[in-house]
Amino acid sequence: MILVTGSAGLIGNSVSRFFLEKKENVFGIDNNQRKKFFGINGSVQKNITSLRKIRKFKHFQIDILNKKKLEKFFKKYNFDLIVHAAAQPSHDWSATNPQLDFNINANGTLNILECIRKYNSKSIFIYLSTNKVYGDKVNYFNYKELNSRYEVEKKYKNGFNENLSIDNSKHSPFGVSKLSGDLLVQEYGKYFNIKTVCLRAGCLTGETHAGVELHGFLSYLFKCSFYKKKYYIYGYKGKQVRDNLSSYDVASIIWELYKKPPKAGEVFNIGGGRKSNISVSEAIKKCELITGNKFNYKYVNIERSGDHKFWITDMSKFKKNYPNWRIKYIIDDILYQMNDYEKFSKLKR
Repeated sequence: MILVTGSAGLIGNSVSRFFLEKKENVFGIDNNQRKKFFGINGSVQKNITSLRKIRKFKHFQIDILNKKKLEKFFKKYNFDLIVHAAAQPSHDWSATNPQLDFNINANGTLNILECIRKYNSKSIFIYLSTNKVYGDKVNYFNYKELNSRYEVEKKYKNGFNENLSIDNSKHSPFGVSKLSGDLLVQEYGKYFNIKTVCLRAGCLTGETHAGVELHGFLSYLFKCSFYKKKYYIYGYKGKQVRDNLSSYDVASIIWELYKKPPKAGEVFNIGGGRKSNISVSEAIKKCELITGNKFNYKYVNIERSGDHKFWITDMSKFKKNYPNWRIKYIIDDILYQMNDYEKFSKLKR
């Protein structure tokens, strides 16, 4: 049996469906906190409703901060794989309520780890971490300014790997809370010998992403283009670069980890890498081409605090350990999938 926390979010939903297609029994935990964080546009209720219709899926509305309910749940069920995708996911939102952000991302993760240690210590535990654990250290490398993007010095031509320091940089409260969870996951692996792994992700995306201004860069940018809404570019002349990995490809990474469990306390950077990356400026042009709509944006000459100027992931470590894994969807594929999804959603209204 598989357990997915945050099962209605972008990654949780994709992982749940991926494993359901593999004929696995999937249990999902989700209480739609995204609606509280981001309003109605951030709600994932439709994913909850859709998943509950699938025979091999069971939904549980549990708050991961409720230790008593979690203990009762883990005492009753035993899982082969636990994917922890529940989180407060926004860099910017975290600054509005750092205490709640930390409670969810750090203490919520600790609650789950304790339940695993007590009742489910033979399971594989996968934590969806983030590249924000490295802070803004990458902003101080050398960059060349090109017409539509920044490009990093040759030393990092293949992207950033797990050897980046997590110290002496600005992370945002979100980066700190996720790093705290990340370190706990590593420690429960190494100290208690549980098969844990942290997946430090760049931008994750997909057509089912409920992207909002404070979270979900590519999804939100595309929605602004499709629905002709104003988009705000914050700093870096719109030349900041992000790699993007589809939620399907994240699920396929987790499938590899399920088939061949990692060593205890393992850490992998995951992302679109050199095959799937884009700047804000480039994304605007692609969206205009795909939607046929002229993009409505305003430039704000102030960078978001602690925001990355450039991020491309080096997945060499993961690929060395799991050589059969291949990325399936790159930027253009993802944007066309978003276009088809929004067209279909519009027709259903």
